[in-house]
Amino acid sequence: MKQFLSCTFAVLLACVSCLPLSAQEGSLTISVAFGPIAEVPDPRAGYNGWMSNQTGVTETLMGIDYDMNLYSRLASGIEQSSPTTWRVKLRDGVRFHDGTSLTADAVVKAISAISDETHPGYNTRVMKLLDLAGMNSEGESVVIFETNSPNAAFPWTLSEPAVAILGEPSDAFPINATGPFIFKEAIPEQLYRVNANPNYRLGSPGLEEIRVVVASDPATAALAFEAGEVDMVINYPETDFERILSTGALGFVAPTARLYFYTINADSGPMANPLIRRAVSMTIDRQGIVDAVLSGVGGVPAGTVYPDGKVWAADIPVNHDPAKAEELLASSGAVKEGGLWKLDGEPLEIDIVTYSSRAALPPTAELTQAFLSAIGITANVKVGEWGASNDAIAAGEADMFLQAWVTTPQGDPGAVLEALLKSDGGSNSGKYMNPDLDRLLDDGRLTFVQEKREEIYDEIQQIIAADAAMIPVFHVSQVNVAKPGLTGYAVHPTETYWITHETRFTE
Repeated sequence: MKQFLSCTFAVLLACVSCLPLSAQEGSLTISVAFGPIAEVPDPRAGYNGWMSNQTGVTETLMGIDYDMNLYSRLASGIEQSSPTTWRVKLRDGVRFHDGTSLTADAVVKAISAISDETHPGYNTRVMKLLDLAGMNSEGESVVIFETNSPNAAFPWTLSEPAVAILGEPSDAFPINATGPFIFKEAIPEQLYRVNANPNYRLGSPGLEEIRVVVASDPATAALAFEAGEVDMVINYPETDFERILSTGALGFVAPTARLYFYTINADSGPMANPLIRRAVSMTIDRQGIVDAVLSGVGGVPAGTVYPDGKVWAADIPVNHDPAKAEELLASSGAVKEGGLWKLDGEPLEIDIVTYSSRAALPPTAELTQAFLSAIGITANVKVGEWGASNDAIAAGEADMFLQAWVTTPQGDPGAVLEALLKSDGGSNSGKYMNPDLDRLLDDGRLTFVQEKREEIYDEIQQIIAADAAMIPVFHVSQVNVAKPGLTGYAVHPTETYWITHETRFTE
């Protein structure tokens, strides 16, 4: 089996073996679970911008640093001149990959594509985040943004990788960006390749080429790394981490804002009942899952959306209480007969779906199944692709969908919660609806005083916990490995930054 998987990667890497030796010598090959979806994946569409940002191709007006602070990136500064007006000054001396200068008009044109239904960069998710009423340039270096309503998250939204600033595309530069690396090619679901930008404003990159190859199965990536076919694995299997370090590999482990959680089907089936949702949540032994699934590498049980120690964390304890869970089941109208819970005369049965591209997901779902079974709830687990699992919840064909999301990809707490739990949220596949939560999520955008925003998002998390609107399981540290000598790299808490011009291999 190992030989077969090794050959699979060998065939993939052969597709770029015709590169000059000089390019190969300064290369870094990274294995990831998800790949490009087009031959030229427009960074503004979908989540394409994550990979272009991670590989150093694209840059945004604002950025998030390793302490989760907002900083000016392509912008030199941002100021608010009215509740709905933001003035962004561009950094001097920035050039696109084709040599043309970054201008205010170029920024307006790049961001306008996000709301153009006829453009490949069209993105309704980011349109909602930006909520723009209009944009215009003020001279060569200032962009004026008008939002439809006051939006405290707007500066943070300008760090969203999909708000990539691009120049005019051409055959030579199909993704004409400003970063330290230049996009060269993509093979859908297989490969993303970039070369160094020798004219990068902060200095020449330490690597000549980066190749990102896709292995949806973490075990496949692990085997390819050990065989020397890839130089780095993002999200290495936690259960094998200690052993691989003993071989001399470098380990990179740091806490992130990624939460493993269950989306619940709030529209139909047993999980439409909040009492049953709460009972299921109390049945899950989160510490037991962390101990068994993460093998001590990193991660803590989650009682709420944001991890302890982060600015948006709410004081909500992890609650594992099977006895209380059974009380809630009885209150919901369920009856326990012969050791099994029944609802309306039928066995209480919960269908769980998840995907396999993150190693911790399937065993977490299976342990949840075991915890439910221990109190007499029948549970079924189906492991497939992310899209199929999401479709199953949306169609009412499953009750719980185990996912893993970064909860603050732009550093602000509102965007993910709006997507997942707002009545009109673009990722609200479980059809959860709560007018009070909708109102508070709106208030979070309309409030500019930090202390008041923290109070709002604390109340939001209290509602989520009380209603089991989603079921958090654990906050995780990202576990990556690389061959010896990699420097200028660290795990970023948003997971949207990998490679900089300083990343290199040293002897």
